[in-house]
Order: sequence, then structure tokens, then C-alpha cells
Amino acid sequence: MTFSIVNPESQKSQPFSPNLKCIPINDQIRELQTVIRDKNTTRSDFVFYAERLIRLVVEEGLNQLPFTPCTVTTPTGGTYEGLQYLKGNCGVSIVRSGEAMEQGLRDCCRSIRIGKILIQSDEDTHEAQVVYAKFPEDVAHRRVLLMYPIMSTGNTVIKAVKVLKEHRVPEENIILLNLFCTPHGAFAFRLFSMVEAPQWYVCGPTTLETGF
Repeated sequence: MTFSIVNPESQKSQPFSPNLKCIPINDQIRELQTVIRDKNTTRSDFVFYAERLIRLVVEEGLNQLPFTPCTVTTPTGGTYEGLQYLKGNCGVSIVRSGEAMEQGLRDCCRSIRIGKILIQSDEDTHEAQVVYAKFPEDVAHRRVLLMYPIMSTGNTVIKAVKVLKEHRVPEENIILLNLFCTPHGAFAFRLFSMVEAPQWYVCGPTTLETGF
């Protein structure tokens, strides 16, 4: 499943994957996007507002993880029927842009383990190639929050997903956290999901449009 705010006109021309789930746009999100798109925004303001946007995406991604019911005792002696995460989650950032999302994930999950994967395009063939990959040893038994903020063609993320699958991570255990995605990138995942098993994605609060 993927989270994003889809431009209605783009959605008519390109049938996106049913795994694409959108974070509804509101005035706060529109204001955040306005600041980070403004060419006159200072570096410090850009970082501050981008981190706020990342936090919204991360929290929506966490909302897709499985929970289990639990009961706790309050300070006044009462009981509260609540929820807690099932154990076995981790993050994987696609270097280098994905590393910008790591702090947002740690702010929500202080002890979560984070792996890294570096993918570069071949200068001649433009094919995505894995340069470096480091995951938790038991990644095959974990649900993975894959972090990549800006997606154009989708080739890099598709390669990262294939590498995770080579490490025996089921596709249904992968959630992509993404802020900006082009229609081409979103459509690429529809084709990918047709060939492979259903996959969950989280795409961040933005209209699907070409360009940043």
C-alpha cells in the first residue's frame, strides 16, 4: 500500500497500483510543501519543514504495522485497553537521500534498527546496481520500513526491493516511505506488483507530478 496525495488528472491518465495509499492533503501539508518548494527558503527553514513532512510520513507508515491488544494500569489504579507494536520491525534507508528520513523514524521508535543500501546507476547502461547493502541479520523475519524520499522512475526502489527479497524478506513485509513521487514512478510499481506478490508502500504527502 502506498500513501500519497494524487493529482486527480494524473490518476485519470495513469492507473496507479491499488497498493498506493494517499495521505489526505490539508492546509498544514500545503504550507509545508510551499516552504520547501520556495527557492527563497533558507537552508535551516528547509531542513525544519522537511523534517516535519518526513515525520508525518513516518507516523503514517508506522500506522500500517501490526499491533496487538494490551492492558495497562494507569497511575490512578484504573485499567486501559490499548495497543502495542508487535516486535520485529526495522528501517532500511536507500543511501544517500533515504538517510534524511532516519532521524524521523528514530524520533518515533527510539530503539529501532536501521540498515542501509547504496544503489547507483551504471554510466553506460543506466541500470541500477547495488554497491553496498547492510541489513540486520534477522531482516528476513522483520517488517521493513524502506526510506526513499524522492522517486522519479522507481528503478532504484525496485532494485532495493529485489535485494530485500534476495535476503528472504517477503514483499508484504516491505513498506516504502516516500515524500515525492512522479506518475511514472508510481506506475512502475503497478507493473512490478503485477509480476510479483502484492506489496505495501507508503508514499508521502504530495501531489503526484513531474518535477520538484
